[in-house]
Amino acid sequence: MGKYKFLEHTADVKFQAFGKTLDETFISAGNALNETIKDNIGVLKKEKKSINVENKDLEGLLYDFLEEFLFLLDAEGFLTSEIQEVKINNDNNGESYKLKAIILGDKAKNYKFSNDVKAITYSEMEVKKGKEGWICQVVLDV
Repeated sequence: MGKYKFLEHTADVKFQAFGKTLDETFISAGNALNETIKDNIGVLKKEKKSINVENKDLEGLLYDFLEEFLFLLDAEGFLTSEIQEVKINNDNNGESYKLKAIILGDKAKNYKFSNDVKAITYSEMEVKKGKEGWICQVVLDV
């Protein structure tokens, strides 16, 4: 689910993600990150986790959202299989964005994979509305 493409970038991984809505675009970005983390291994949908983040701008919200996947992997040993839902709201009279997501996955120890992603970066990060929907760009430190 979701559309994304990987771009040329020296030493890091760079991608653009697309969607008709902002929610779909964030799902696409999460899927691109997860492909980078686990490649094409199939992960079972045994556990459900929630992600709740808030930020004053969309780039910060995207950063915080993607950072949660790395946190869940590093701190809880949770490997994502599917992003079931993302809902983004603009709250507080437009002063901040809130994101709520539901993800499915399993314990990382049950799989053989090499997570090369060290960090999400703000380098070249952008989230913008285009002619046919939304697009975002992310560079991952690998």
